[in-house]
Amino acid sequence: MTNNLKFSTEPREFFATLNQRVNSYFKTNNISKNANASMVIKTIFMFSLYFVPYFFMVGSGVTSLLVFFILWILMGFGKAGIGLSIMHDANHGSYSQKQWINNVLGASLNIVGGHAFNWKVQHNVLHHTYTNVHEVDEDISPRGIIRMAPESDWKPIHKYQHYYAWFFYGLLTFVWIVFKDYSRLHRYGKDGMVEKQRSTLTKEWILLMITKISYLGYTLAVPIIFTPFTWWQVFLGFFIMHYIAGFILAVIFQPAHVIEGTEYPVADTEGNLENNWAVHQMKTTTNFAHKNRILSWYVGGLNYQVEHHLFPHVCHIHYRDIAPIVKQTAAEFGVPYKSKDTFMDAMKGHFTIMRELGKKPVLSPARA
Repeated sequence: MTNNLKFSTEPREFFATLNQRVNSYFKTNNISKNANASMVIKTIFMFSLYFVPYFFMVGSGVTSLLVFFILWILMGFGKAGIGLSIMHDANHGSYSQKQWINNVLGASLNIVGGHAFNWKVQHNVLHHTYTNVHEVDEDISPRGIIRMAPESDWKPIHKYQHYYAWFFYGLLTFVWIVFKDYSRLHRYGKDGMVEKQRSTLTKEWILLMITKISYLGYTLAVPIIFTPFTWWQVFLGFFIMHYIAGFILAVIFQPAHVIEGTEYPVADTEGNLENNWAVHQMKTTTNFAHKNRILSWYVGGLNYQVEHHLFPHVCHIHYRDIAPIVKQTAAEFGVPYKSKDTFMDAMKGHFTIMRELGKKPVLSPARA
């Protein structure tokens, strides 16, 4: 599918000018595009938020079930924080100029149950290139009872998705570890995506299985053996951790692209998309809550999705500073710069489009 898609060759002055200005900002201020000391501190904090509760759980003799579940809850916030603030930058190659550091920190996804290779294909290659393109961007691909794109098949149950989708968002990471990572790797092998990423299917299957066995070993087997709690209590805590992490990830990523006012570009019969890549990103991406520094810190600057999509190789700690440059340049070239003032505005915008996508499509005579 991706081999047939082509972006427009329309004038690219917008991104050329923007790229020059952003590069000039870093050069003039003698600032590295990668992580700085504050980013290192955040990295230590996020790993601690995940691993300190875990080691306290299995090594301190905790006997209170309430304390036991509180520790799992903290791990859920740490798990999401690692994904949003550390793994995400590292697997984009923006954490460090040294690739081995990016590889090591990118592998933190494997440590918390995912598979870095799958994520790079799904996120870096498909989502970041073909944002909001039906059947290519897997973030909006058909998901049974959730419909996130106008071109997806409609089912009667979708009429209520703007209410029930929020519950299923919490299952995001849990579904990854029990099903989606396996199905994705199988599909990427069939589609030739594994070879395109200079790897082999055998290697990735071995790494995937080692990752899953190791993860389930230390998160489930070890607590069952070394804590006084029953297997079902351990599993419930494990599920709570995943539910919290999954919900946080979903409500940060979904409003960036599935939101009122976003666009869903459709290629013509020859696979041509209407805009060039940079303008395509601007029309399919939305920022939110620029003034909320605490939220921005925790979510790895991903409330600045416009800046992230245009400059994924820049560490997220710089997004706030380059955002005015992006906004001004977009205005000069008549390119949309979409942003919601608050996080709740973004949630409302997501709710609105989910409600619209849940309505039965009215087909034109030709399409019918």
